[in-house]
Amino acid sequence: MANTDDGRHTLPGGADYLIRHATLRQLQLLEAIVRLGSFTRAAEELFLTQPTVSMQIKKLSETLGTPLFRHVGRSVEPTDAGREVYAACREILGTLTDLEVKLSDLKGLKRGRLRLGVVTTAKYVAPEILGAFCRQYPGIEVSLGVTNREHILERLMAHDDDLYVAGQPRESSEQIESIPFAPNPLVVVARVDHPLATERDVPVERLAEENLILREPGSGIRDAVLRRFKEAGIEPRVRMQLGSNEAIKHAIVGGLGISVLSLHSLRLESSGGGLVLLDVQGFPIMRRWHLVHWRGRELSLVARTFLEFAIGYEPEIQVRLGNARAAFEQVRAGLRQREAKA
Repeated sequence: MANTDDGRHTLPGGADYLIRHATLRQLQLLEAIVRLGSFTRAAEELFLTQPTVSMQIKKLSETLGTPLFRHVGRSVEPTDAGREVYAACREILGTLTDLEVKLSDLKGLKRGRLRLGVVTTAKYVAPEILGAFCRQYPGIEVSLGVTNREHILERLMAHDDDLYVAGQPRESSEQIESIPFAPNPLVVVARVDHPLATERDVPVERLAEENLILREPGSGIRDAVLRRFKEAGIEPRVRMQLGSNEAIKHAIVGGLGISVLSLHSLRLESSGGGLVLLDVQGFPIMRRWHLVHWRGRELSLVARTFLEFAIGYEPEIQVRLGNARAAFEQVRAGLRQREAKA
């Protein structure tokens, strides 16, 4: 690096030097590391090995003639130079994304790309809609990222995806557009031999006697359930907290308690999986899935088309949820018949 008269450092050859010696992939890696705070997480997101990421960042540091990261405990943070390069990366990558949007619009829907970020609990509904969309528009390349709510918010703030599927927003924001597009009923679930399985119109207060299995703190389902109990003046007996719907379903089958889950997550079990829906007053809790995007960022033609497609797909989702409820009701009817014969 050379020194200027005012003491600042410059690269030999200026922009031409960077064009010859730095790559867009290296800039993309640096952006991901700064945003995620980890070489490992950046490697996972970009489907690379950690040694490859480290080698490319080392080459970029050598090109720029200055360290770009420093280790702080188990995480890394950018140096002053790293922050400057990160700011430039965001601008460069943002410009390329805008260019991709415009080029996709010029091509129409014969080609293009859709990046969809989905909260973990929406993984039961988003792939179904995405599959139907791809059958109608087979030339569209799609990517689906499933992660927790906090990481989805990080990706939203960083403009990493075109659209996001999430639950009901906890608070409104002038910067974020949130469009409801599909029902998400929350139902009370128990093991098929539960004493309340054949009862009708069970008072919600009765659930205070049951061991309740909840999602982890921060879950939208958990918040909705606890709010419903609070409205009824009930202090639930929480036996355990688990981080996934699948783990909760296994815990119910194991006899550890009852829970409240999205009906979407139970459709595979509706034909007979050891679970039953309880008929409880105040349930199901009617929530909706939302398509979320940054209000100030122009959506591509592909993203706009998917948004409209998802909204129009609601009747199909309603039918499938209705079929699942009917199947569970048949389970309940069978239990009542056996009980009557006993």
